[in-house]
Amino acid sequence: MMRVVAFDVGETLIRDDRGWGAWADWLGVNRHTLSALVGAVVARGRDNSDALRLVRPGIDIEAERAAMERAGQGEFLDESDLYPDVRPSLTALRAAGMRVVVAGNQTVRAGELLRALELPVDGLATSGEWGVAKPDPEFFARVVELAGAPAGEVVYVGDHPQNDVVPARAAGMRAAHLRRGPLGHLWAESDAAQVADYRFTNLSELVDALRL
Repeated sequence: MMRVVAFDVGETLIRDDRGWGAWADWLGVNRHTLSALVGAVVARGRDNSDALRLVRPGIDIEAERAAMERAGQGEFLDESDLYPDVRPSLTALRAAGMRVVVAGNQTVRAGELLRALELPVDGLATSGEWGVAKPDPEFFARVVELAGAPAGEVVYVGDHPQNDVVPARAAGMRAAHLRRGPLGHLWAESDAAQVADYRFTNLSELVDALRL
């Protein structure tokens, strides 16, 4: 029986459009161009941040992120960045007696912005706060700690088979693959996605399955 549902963030709870648009504007490249480059590197199994390195070889991403913050163009999230099924699904899971936590590959600032949204969750953390990122096994060990339950009673939900599904299963958790966003669609039929315990196209389907 699942007692805890742990959620990834990008393209699971929030759209990534705003963030990539901000990067395109900052680097002086057409938004469509950067979006296409993100798709290209993802299709090759590379980290999506490599798209920034194609636009500006040798870029120091953290230094540029800090410069964006100083210029008033830093990270920003509001209610419009959430997928419409997020609040009702998280609320429904908690109403069913499940603990709900959030843990994804985001910055410390993103963690602050997510908390400001006051999502109906019992815990929230980011890789920036932990100092370790997916798919590192230590990240998923931290997820289990945040869940406050044995790994076998936790299901991790994410769009990226290699970063979410495979390492969650390796950590002893159940895994749910969400066919959402570029990664979720591109790798939906991959071998990595096939090892998921659950496969869905929206969070309401996940809620219905877990409440059975």
